[in-house]
Amino acid sequence: MARIVLNTWGSHGDVDPALALARGLRARGHAPVLAAPAFYRDVAAAAGIASHAVGPEFDPTDTALVRRIMDRRRGSEVLLRELLLPAVEGAFAELDAAADGADLLVSHPATFAAPVVAESRRLRWASTVLAPLSFWSAHDVPVLPPAPWLKQLEALGPWVGRAIIGASRLATRGWTAPLDRLRARLGLPRGAHPFFEGQHAPALVLALFSRVLGAPQPDWPAHVVVTGQLLYDAAHGTALSPALEAFLDAGPPPVVFTLGTSAVLASGDFFPESLAAARRAGLRAVLMVGRERLAEFASANADDAIAIAAAPHSQLFPRAAAVVQQCGIGTLGQGLRAGRPMLAVPFAHDQPDNAYRVTRLGVARTVHPWRYRAARVATALRALLDDPGYAARAAQVAAQVRTEDGVATACDAIEALLRGEEPPAARAGGAP
Repeated sequence: MARIVLNTWGSHGDVDPALALARGLRARGHAPVLAAPAFYRDVAAAAGIASHAVGPEFDPTDTALVRRIMDRRRGSEVLLRELLLPAVEGAFAELDAAADGADLLVSHPATFAAPVVAESRRLRWASTVLAPLSFWSAHDVPVLPPAPWLKQLEALGPWVGRAIIGASRLATRGWTAPLDRLRARLGLPRGAHPFFEGQHAPALVLALFSRVLGAPQPDWPAHVVVTGQLLYDAAHGTALSPALEAFLDAGPPPVVFTLGTSAVLASGDFFPESLAAARRAGLRAVLMVGRERLAEFASANADDAIAIAAAPHSQLFPRAAAVVQQCGIGTLGQGLRAGRPMLAVPFAHDQPDNAYRVTRLGVARTVHPWRYRAARVATALRALLDDPGYAARAAQVAAQVRTEDGVATACDAIEALLRGEEPPAARAGGAP
């Protein structure tokens, strides 16, 4: 039995995969510990997982903060420069305490103290990425929210991707000064750039997404295992409410409108426009508006629409005609598995890149938030539902996604690492 500390940070889309992995490890006889903000203590306990509070503290229901973080142009900068990196000293102290007696530390792209703890303790370390964007591949250039048009230059060759990534590295290296000071205090060298190669463990990188979203590239780091999605949504309920069940049974499959657990706090006119769009297109609607706005939309409940706070995506999405969503990786993974056409409305961070990938797959169309108006959305929904190619392709992709067992694959790789073996299905970096 190994004591394995899983360090994560962010919204439920970040924490739920760690809980899925922790549950898988526990089922194999290990002792996993979730190292995450104290906000998730009860969530971990409900999943049967021990936890240790590791900051910075973050309340994902803090509307003002989440709106700043979800800003398309500056959201990532706010997240990194104002919230995560200034708190890295405290996060290091808390995670270092959590790592006492650990056999392995598993990190998340936003847990910048984790590589430092692993290095200072000489502790085995595995890293994770939740979305393809985190690999920053010159061969599969990510869509960057402040400048999405740069993706179009990819056709000129990998040299363009390398230039884009190089410029991004230079522009952000000064942001990491708090981390540099921590490493210097501990007598460690400055280290690799933590937003780029510095986030990846040398022995094992777990890519917690489906291969349909991103195939291995020649410049990915060594020892990557693409596991498939790790899905866990019991924190959002274990059953659909009687009112929602009754609505679903009363008519044809509806369109589900959701912005996950973060963008929902920056929803603006999304839900009023969504309701108007559904009615304009002659479609029924489920509006997942969040607890904060549920009373505001009580009047929307009718034969053709229902407003709810939340519901487990794994149970609701398969009963939808289509899913309109923000393309956070957790929501996206449930959408792909459900096999329903999607309308992508990406806000910030990895969401525009994820939206590009599902549109490229042929299972989605995209309407950007600043263009999200009822007439345009109604037209996009009719295009999705009137063209049988979208439904057929969504079913085809879902069949592939369902063959992937993300939890088992990740657990196999971790156990191989603990035994000192090459992880199964690992792909070395460099040319294929």
